Amino acid sequence: MSDTLLALASATKGFMPDDEGQALYEYALARAAHGPIVEIGTYCGKSAIYLGAAAQLADSTVFTVDHHRGSEENQAGWEHHDDSLVDPTTGLMDTLANFRRTMQVAQLEGTVVPIVGDSPVVARHWRTPISMLFIDGGHGVEPARQDYLSWAPWVAVGGLLAIHDVFPDPADGGRPPYEEIYLPALASGQYEEIEDVGSLRLLRRTSGEPGSL
Repeated sequence: MSDTLLALASATKGFMPDDEGQALYEYALARAAHGPIVEIGTYCGKSAIYLGAAAQLADSTVFTVDHHRGSEENQAGWEHHDDSLVDPTTGLMDTLANFRRTMQVAQLEGTVVPIVGDSPVVARHWRTPISMLFIDGGHGVEPARQDYLSWAPWVAVGGLLAIHDVFPDPADGGRPPYEEIYLPALASGQYEEIEDVGSLRLLRRTSGEPGSL
């Protein structure tokens, strides 16, 4: 990954440490030639730079899904709220313009395809096996559960499920990515963990048919 893209990723609004982003890039690079990469939770495009840089080298595609209105923790009064991302006309969070600028500067507009919509709604119409799925969407119980149930079935055998903000110790952070995505994936018997980097967990799908868990 070029120093220019690394610097851009580091400077882009988001919540992914550099070492976790680098791991995301390396695993995406290994999987991109095998099919599309799907990201759940776009925000301003920080992690899409890592994924997109890998996909571009493999002449592959990243589909990144987000309604761009911000997760629960991004809303006014919450810890991760950013006033600069509020549309002054509607008073609502809107990260889409920031994301598009990020992709233009990164020269990844031909590689990273935004899908603007609610994750489970988009998933109802998804039928393509996924080479790598990165879930970093809403961190509430129901959004995390729905992201897993809606998208994990489409990971191809041999493909990867990457989960962000997995905190086994409640003292370190919120529980839903751990309890609603990570643990169910392992309990399904269809995934095995291959590495952890910070709060990022990488699991490989070992069995199952596309569309089922």
